Amino acid sequence: MHTTRMIGRIARFVQDRRGVSAVEFAFIAPVMITLYLGLTEISDGVAVKRKISLTAGALSNLAAQVATISSTGMTNIFDASTAIINPYAASRLQMTVTCLKIDSNGIARVQWSAARNTTSPYSPGATYTFSSTTAPLAVPSSWLILSEVNYLYTPIVGYYLTGDIPLSDKMFMSPRISPPTYAGTTCT
Repeated sequence: MHTTRMIGRIARFVQDRRGVSAVEFAFIAPVMITLYLGLTEISDGVAVKRKISLTAGALSNLAAQVATISSTGMTNIFDASTAIINPYAASRLQMTVTCLKIDSNGIARVQWSAARNTTSPYSPGATYTFSSTTAPLAVPSSWLILSEVNYLYTPIVGYYLTGDIPLSDKMFMSPRISPPTYAGTTCT
């Protein structure tokens, strides 16, 4: 009789399916949570990268539309471009605007450069070297406005895996009216 009870209990235990859902959930939940957090990080990173590209475009576009840029005007250009990065931290945004003169031999020289949250990487008169992808922009006897934006992105969840991620973009644009002067430095 005692063995029959034991066999009956074992049979009921084997047929009991109440805990199967909990076990399946315990296996699948970590995978699903990881996927969710990973996709959230990726979409946030892509959004920041897009805002960096828009900021670089705005910097070069605004600088290319005027013939003369005063110090106040450059501050306004930087302020307007910085507004694009919201809601992300603008304090991590580094921006540079540079006027390049390309001589008749296709050699680009820096005419002036202005920067915010960083030191200007270019000195007036320095030679600018185009990369292989931007080399077709070096049209002899022309001018270009170059904007460069760098941003140190901090992932929300993945910071402990990756740390800060440096993101950057640059944009070239031809001056619309004439090569702009900045703070008394001509771009001619």
